[in-house]
Amino acid sequence: MHPGTRGFTLIEAMTGLAVLAICTAVAIPAMGGLLERQRANAAMSSLSTQMQLARMAAITYRQPAVLCPSRTGTACDGSTDWSGGWMVFLDRDGNRKPDSTEDVVRVESTPTSRRLRVLGTTGRPQLRYLPDGRSAGSNITISVCSRDGALLGAVIVNNAGRPRTFRPVSPAPCPG
Repeated sequence: MHPGTRGFTLIEAMTGLAVLAICTAVAIPAMGGLLERQRANAAMSSLSTQMQLARMAAITYRQPAVLCPSRTGTACDGSTDWSGGWMVFLDRDGNRKPDSTEDVVRVESTPTSRRLRVLGTTGRPQLRYLPDGRSAGSNITISVCSRDGALLGAVIVNNAGRPRTFRPVSPAPCPG
């Protein structure tokens, strides 16, 4: 090189590009796991928020409020699969169905990634809050799982109506 010239040679540029390619290849698998955990955290946060909204609606309007899985946003699915979305509605007559569009408080149509499965407790397809904010019946657990069947986290609601989140410390299979 001449003393007055500056810049990179082709060999220096290719060496730098090779190092960058190797670092990227090592980092991509770790980023996939991080992205999956962040998606699970977002789904659990969205569920917790909607549960708190349903509880607040029941207390505010002094009417039972229901949170249930719903793909259409007009009726509950009646299944324990929450992956397609959910809705919150006021249940004025106690039939556990929205009777009019005015009863619907909120609809989440695509709340999670398609790479996640969101499954509720078997035998409890919806969460119902009473006007005093309690959730009558047994506790409900809504699990957030990966497509390969690993439990990433869960939202658990006790009889007092309070939701809490749970993240497993070690790998665990998805319930159900």
